[in-house]
Amino acid sequence: MRPSNSFIALLAVGGLTLGACTQTDPQTGRQDVNRLGTGAMIGALGGAAIGVLSGGDDANDRRQRALVGAGAGALAGGAIGAYMDNQERQLRDQLAGSEVEVRRSGDTLIIDVPQQVSFDFDSSDLRPEGRDALRQVAGVLVNNPSTTIDVIGHTDSVGQPEYNVRLSQRRAQSVATFLISQGVRGDRILTDGRGATQPIATNATEQGRARNRRVEIQINPLTQPGA
Repeated sequence: MRPSNSFIALLAVGGLTLGACTQTDPQTGRQDVNRLGTGAMIGALGGAAIGVLSGGDDANDRRQRALVGAGAGALAGGAIGAYMDNQERQLRDQLAGSEVEVRRSGDTLIIDVPQQVSFDFDSSDLRPEGRDALRQVAGVLVNNPSTTIDVIGHTDSVGQPEYNVRLSQRRAQSVATFLISQGVRGDRILTDGRGATQPIATNATEQGRARNRRVEIQINPLTQPGA
């Protein structure tokens, strides 16, 4: 899937950086650096900005061009499967025993973060359990830089569709912001909110609705644009 909404990294030519601020986890006392500040990461990527600003291709291609232009290693051929196999093993090891699930579809890794560990009802503020799990995810992502990351929020069908889309967008952005605070490059990430449009279970039962309230982190190999 290719999210269509926000390109979470705003790319700039030169040495622009965003001053980091810290936020303290009230449960653990741990400080996490939030480099987004106002919701956007500004990176000093030099020529990578040219790939983002030129051409009429979609957001995913612009992201690939930016990353390759910034020197990120693109994968090809048999290296793709081996790279994703290794990353999948790392994620499963780190998330073992948690309620966060790792799935695979071809060369795409999908991390399902259910609402019960990530957000309280009608909230986009990450719960301590969600932060703990996402720290593990972020560590794997930092160690495997040749991938792109799509963070997609989903809701159940209760409530107004427009509100559900906005809530799912806010939750996706909260997850992306936290990943960046843990060292994941912001220019790897796209976010989107799908509301209730892509259920994975029936919305006719509470159990089904609970499954539909989730954030997905989709991890794809970085390849040459157009490949």
